[in-house]
Amino acid sequence: MFGCDCFYWSQVIDFYSPEPQPFSLPAPIPQWPPGQGFATGRINLGELEIIKITQFESVWSSNQLHGKKNGVAFYRPVGIPDGFYCLGHYCQSNDQPLRGYVVMACDANEQKPEVCQLCDSKSGSPALKQPLNYSLIWSTNSHDDDCGYFWLPNPPYGYKAMGVVVTNKPEEPSIEEVRCVRVDLTEKCETCDLIISTDSKTFKNQFQVWNTRPCKRGMFAKGVSVGTFYCSTYLSSGDDLLDVACLKNLDYTLHAMPNLDQIHALINHYGPTVFFHPDEDYMPSSVQWFFKNGALLYQDGKDEGQPIDYRGSNLPNGGQNDGGYWIDLPNDDDARINIKRGDLESAEFYIHVKPALGGTFTDIAIWVFCPFNGPATLKVGLMNIPMTKIGQHVGDWEHFTLRVSNFTGELWQVFFSQHSGGQWVNASDLEFIEGNRPIVYSSKHGHASFPHPGTYLQGSTKLAIGVRNDTARSKYYVDSSTKYQLIAAEYLGDGVVREPCWLQFMREWGPTIVYDSRSELDKIISLLPFFVRFSVENIFDLFPTELYGEEGPTGPKVKDNWLGDEIC
Repeated sequence: MFGCDCFYWSQVIDFYSPEPQPFSLPAPIPQWPPGQGFATGRINLGELEIIKITQFESVWSSNQLHGKKNGVAFYRPVGIPDGFYCLGHYCQSNDQPLRGYVVMACDANEQKPEVCQLCDSKSGSPALKQPLNYSLIWSTNSHDDDCGYFWLPNPPYGYKAMGVVVTNKPEEPSIEEVRCVRVDLTEKCETCDLIISTDSKTFKNQFQVWNTRPCKRGMFAKGVSVGTFYCSTYLSSGDDLLDVACLKNLDYTLHAMPNLDQIHALINHYGPTVFFHPDEDYMPSSVQWFFKNGALLYQDGKDEGQPIDYRGSNLPNGGQNDGGYWIDLPNDDDARINIKRGDLESAEFYIHVKPALGGTFTDIAIWVFCPFNGPATLKVGLMNIPMTKIGQHVGDWEHFTLRVSNFTGELWQVFFSQHSGGQWVNASDLEFIEGNRPIVYSSKHGHASFPHPGTYLQGSTKLAIGVRNDTARSKYYVDSSTKYQLIAAEYLGDGVVREPCWLQFMREWGPTIVYDSRSELDKIISLLPFFVRFSVENIFDLFPTELYGEEGPTGPKVKDNWLGDEIC
């Protein structure tokens, strides 16, 4: 199956070629099954219709900005169709392939007058207006001819700017360069992902450039990212922005989301292959295998557990995680050992599909179940110390998420869940195998997801102290493009996707375990050199509670990311 080499986009860019090269997926995007608005290139937001522009011309770049040895570049979108208008410019560092986008907008009433009644303006004002003028936010103050000037559009009353305009000349840009959006068609946005920060030794005033995103994100949030950037001298990550906004999707039908046939086509085309560590002792299994092989349902106040129907039909549905019920392993020692090992042959992935960023993207959350989470291995400098209990718990739910553009059906990012957090990884930084299917590496015993093989430290990388997450390719793998079950896609409507009974179990999939984990840690600390003991004790306090076995994990529907955005 894996006779071909995996594809990995090289991050190395020639220092003498500051302009990044465009990125494309390893294989062509297929023609998706017919539908309504998915992958048509345009998305209707109500009074606005938007398209995505990925063609740019460079306006200004610099190699002197702090922290980016290959510099950064600022771009103006080109190839804008008639009737659509730019909302702001684009920026990225030059150490990545060029793969950004900015949204262009048009007034849907002007484009299609016949549908005016469907998206009639309550205010009577046009959806888009020219800015009154611009304010110069910052310039390089260089004596060279190659200078950068950053301009914030000043919107008319009742309108909001969407992004910043960059020029290489001191003259104020034309008011035709961008449009501002009527305020009721916008949502608040915030800073995220610092792109650049200037060095005060190089430039007179410190200057920062940030990506932006909607403040409210999740399945029911309406905010739409524009793809532009914001710059200032005083902001921090997550700060709400007052001068600019993002768009709002007022089309409650979410017509750009994929239908059921398109969902299956997306999974078949992009479903990752998950590799488990060659020394993994605790493999995944299907939920049905777990139930059939002796998992028990316990109720608070009762000593005996009840067998669970293979469909989970006798599990209590709904409610809250109140400690009234929990799942545990069988009492028989041999059965417990067997179920802990899992069953790779039966393993399948459980998929939840939901809107993201106002329905302009589709999130395909892919869940994997492991009957048991094994003990951790601690790393302290050059020492690796296997634990006997710390990190163990019954019922381990992990996931990763594909984010697909609803403009084109292109895989945009993958979220790798890693214990209490995780990371978004751009498609250009993924490993691929067999076309456009990414590779996911599951860590030994803990089953956290990572984009590349290696050892990842959960703790202090500076001190080389923490919990090891070891990943590697092996003969143990599961292909999510074929071995999956679609368990939820609420936006399709009631009854379109039948949710399994076990998904409604809102309690813990493992018992609350109380053991003296601190004594095990104290024994380790006593063996360490004195100068690292204080640091280790503090780092242990930062580890997630699951590491100490203090509480059992809950199922997918109880997790914050079921309704909300992923937590990084």
